[in-house]
Amino acid sequence: MSYREKPQPSIRVLRAGPLALLQDSGRFGVRHLGVTQGGPADLYSWAWANHLTGNSWGTANLEITFGGLLLVAERDLNIAIAGADLGATLNNEPVPLWQRVRWKEGEVLAFARPMSGLRAYLAVCGGFVAEPVLGSVASVVREELGGFSGKGCKLEEGDLLSVHAGGKNSGPGSMQAPKEAQPDFSQPAVLDLLPGAQIAHFAGRSLFDAFNTWWQVDDRADRMGVRLIGPKLYCNIRSLVSEGINLGGVQVPPDGQPIVLLNDRQTIGGYPRLGSLSPLSASRLAQCLPKQRVRLVASGHEAALRELRLFRRQFECVRDNNVML
Repeated sequence: MSYREKPQPSIRVLRAGPLALLQDSGRFGVRHLGVTQGGPADLYSWAWANHLTGNSWGTANLEITFGGLLLVAERDLNIAIAGADLGATLNNEPVPLWQRVRWKEGEVLAFARPMSGLRAYLAVCGGFVAEPVLGSVASVVREELGGFSGKGCKLEEGDLLSVHAGGKNSGPGSMQAPKEAQPDFSQPAVLDLLPGAQIAHFAGRSLFDAFNTWWQVDDRADRMGVRLIGPKLYCNIRSLVSEGINLGGVQVPPDGQPIVLLNDRQTIGGYPRLGSLSPLSASRLAQCLPKQRVRLVASGHEAALRELRLFRRQFECVRDNNVML
């Protein structure tokens, strides 16, 4: 569909909530320009929401943080909500998560507050319409890039959102993720960490503490990064030339409290790094509420790559009797 066709609005925003952003898979190949990747903080839930609506990988959906969002359908739509339980209701009736449902014209879809997890992903069959900026529609508020406006804006009251027509499996019916694929975000998170180049410069006691402590998620957490609170980690590197920062990188600033960098992170940094979370562990951390406990577990690059490949392969499986196998 050409963006010049001006498709008809499909959804109207009645109440915006604190933070609802359009996110595709992210903005890549531009970090040499100082532009970060954006994209879904929880790649796992984002991918499932798209898949349950029959959208191809990379299709943009809404990342809803904390809840508070109120939407009304301007036409019949097929949708799926995956990720956090934000108490979603459709015309005041609970909406089942991790499965495709019918959203009829005039019905109000509401997201209340976090019951379990922090971010929910709303996918609509066909995908949302937005014009790419630097190859992506991913919203990065700080850089004023992406989203429906092209300037990285979060949703605002009165916004009209358009949806592409069609999409696979666009008819009514039920398709759901298996129970074992649905994470329990209320439980403490165990996160795989791939040791980094500076890990040998940390004191032995600090390394023991890093992997044998239940850390607590700090209130200082957003799409740029998540600070962990626990024992102070010591590193003998006093200065470090700034280097590229990857998704999930675990920096340790002078106060000794690790910061895990997420999708909207800066592109370079000069603090020593303990290592990096695997992509799926970074997704899991993005669903942790303040005060929630997490544990770091040393992992290898091959194991992390194998896990990521198996994750991607799930979305190539066949559908049978409307249930994802």
